Amino acid sequence: MTFSLHSVRQTYPFQPHTISIDGHALSYLDEGEGPVVVMLHGNPTWSFYYRNLVQLLKPCCRVIVPDHLGCGLSDKPQNYPYRLENHIANLEHLLAKLNIDKLSLVLHDWGGSIGMGYAARHPERIQSLVVLNTAAFRSKRIPLRIQICRTPVLGALLVRGLNAFARPALSMAVSHPLAPEVARGYIGPYDSWKNRVAIHGFVRDIPLSAKDESWQTLKEVEEGLVHFKKTPMLICWGGRDFCFNEHFYRIWRKKFPQARARYFPEAGHYVLEDAFEEIGPLVEKFLASS
Repeated sequence: MTFSLHSVRQTYPFQPHTISIDGHALSYLDEGEGPVVVMLHGNPTWSFYYRNLVQLLKPCCRVIVPDHLGCGLSDKPQNYPYRLENHIANLEHLLAKLNIDKLSLVLHDWGGSIGMGYAARHPERIQSLVVLNTAAFRSKRIPLRIQICRTPVLGALLVRGLNAFARPALSMAVSHPLAPEVARGYIGPYDSWKNRVAIHGFVRDIPLSAKDESWQTLKEVEEGLVHFKKTPMLICWGGRDFCFNEHFYRIWRKKFPQARARYFPEAGHYVLEDAFEEIGPLVEKFLASS
């Protein structure tokens, strides 16, 4: 990897840790002390997405933020399966290694399915949930621009060769332009065909039908949601998300009518970029009270 932490030190002032999973290094942040909060990113981001929330919460919480294998500062094995089941198992491995038995989850994008997959297997460990523009249930909805990136051969050329997934997200996933140093932070770890392997892996793994390899895993994740009808939940949703749009927000509200919910009509998919000044204090207050 040519990317170095020094290039993002001002925006990402953390010292990551690593553990080995099947011979691959998984990078994670472990900041602060107190009740454990685990934050899970999606595709094509990494723990950088949560940098401001980590800074806000670490005076009162122990904040753990992994980079999924293939993402951010973690190793990027070229022949790894990159399936939902693998990412859930990796999270289980990390939290078992750290002896975590009680935690709150903050979920965004693929982090929803991964985190709720873990939660469904360990419901007794989950204290509260924060949901940010994500899904943890089956859906056949997918934007055409993402569907094209799943096309055999062409998808690899677009996502891995032309960086036509991570780079466009810098503008498509936000309503307000990212500062140059923030944009560099997002795509820094994904600077080559080799380093974009998991970005393509996540796109190919989107389960849209029973023919897809992760469909059954996602079905089990969805069925596990029933365990959390009484679990404190905060939903913060960006209304200008081109992927996880209002349709998904309504599903979350229907499944969890007890949840506290805030809708930010002008915020995009990277809702923490567009609305952090409002969402940060909401999350801080919610975690303190749950």
